[in-house]
Parts: sequence; C-alpha cells; structure tokens
Amino acid sequence: MRVFKNRWFNQWATSEGLSDTSLLIAIDEINRGLVDANLGSNVFKKRIALTGKGKSGGFRTLLAYKTGKSAFFIYGFSKKARSNINTNELKALKHLAKEYFSYSDQELTKVLLQGALIEVTKNE
Repeated sequence: MRVFKNRWFNQWATSEGLSDTSLLIAIDEINRGLVDANLGSNVFKKRIALTGKGKSGGFRTLLAYKTGKSAFFIYGFSKKARSNINTNELKALKHLAKEYFSYSDQELTKVLLQGALIEVTKNE
C-alpha cells in the first residue's frame, strides 16, 4: 500500500512536528480496523497522538483511504484549534478523494514530481 500526503498537509504536519512514522502507524491501525470515523466516499478521520501524550488531545487527520490500494493524508488539525470540519469542507474532501483515486500511475508520478503530493516513507 502506498501512502501520500498533499503539500498543505505536509506543511502543516511539519509545523506541528508530526512525523511520517506517526502517519504510517496510523495507516497500520486503519488497516487493522481502528478507525475513528468513516465519513463516507473513502474519507476517514483518524486521531494521532501528540508525542508523549494520548490521542484524545492530539491531532485529527482526514484522509482518503482504500484498503489495499493507497491512502492520501489531506487535512489535519489539533483538537485545541477546532473541534471538527463543516459540511462544505467534507464535501470538498470527498471530491478530492475521488480525484486522487482516479489518478493513473502516470498521473500520480506527475503530481509527485510537481510536489503536489509527497510519498510517505519509513525513512523521514
């Protein structure tokens, strides 16, 4: 399974100190059925703990996910920054998820080269 993050998410995660390792752990948990919320249309909400603390006060990530295919981290926020997303934001995330999953291998390579997406790997 390939895991990606969009440019915005990468900048946000970097500023918050959220590592690629934490993202991969979250994907492993999702693969094992540990999902915080299935928001529909392959969009999921997954909590990620702050370093040295629990998940309840940590980060909320929203991602496009298809079992056995790929995952795209799209948006993130801390619980102290906001409680949730609104209906219009969810609609936009679902649209973006559909677009990401429609990419051919060639299109995916192109957006990776352009820097619009970054592949998440074990080596940060």
